[in-house]
Amino acid sequence: MGAFFALVLSFFIPGLGQLYNGPAMKGALVFFGGIILAIFSGGLLAIPVWLYGMFDAYTVSREKSA
Repeated sequence: MGAFFALVLSFFIPGLGQLYNGPAMKGALVFFGGIILAIFSGGLLAIPVWLYGMFDAYTVSREKSA
């Protein structure tokens, strides 16, 4: 259940799933900062960064619970 919740959090706000999982710097700087930078640089990288953020939040949460 926690892995799905982390994925949903990252769906709505990139980086929030990582904050939920624990690595706050990873969520705040890498994913939230990355999505902001990607949007301002033309938006082409925003979707891959967003999708990878959801994938990362889900997999890290599953590894933590295992």
